[in-house]
Amino acid sequence: MEEYLPLIIQLVSGAVGGNLAGKLMKNFSLGTLWNSIAGILGGGLGGQVLGMLLGGDAEAAATSSSMDLSSILGSVAGGGVGGGIVMTIIGIIKKAMSK
Repeated sequence: MEEYLPLIIQLVSGAVGGNLAGKLMKNFSLGTLWNSIAGILGGGLGGQVLGMLLGGDAEAAATSSSMDLSSILGSVAGGGVGGGIVMTIIGIIKKAMSK
């Protein structure tokens, strides 16, 4: 279970990031459920990308059993930012398609 903790943190942070982005940019919001789903997707992707950029090997970072403060903050940051970005991109595409 401990090896999945970084991924869980990234997914939850992604959902929060997606909803926060939806609150800040109301014209691109998809609604709470879809903001959360897009955020979860972006959280997983963002956390993996950040892990590759900072750690070199995302898989090794994700399965690492050491959960120090920096790795937790990295998972939160990567997940939250990734979730916000993916939700915004999907919101922009949805708005463009509805015109």
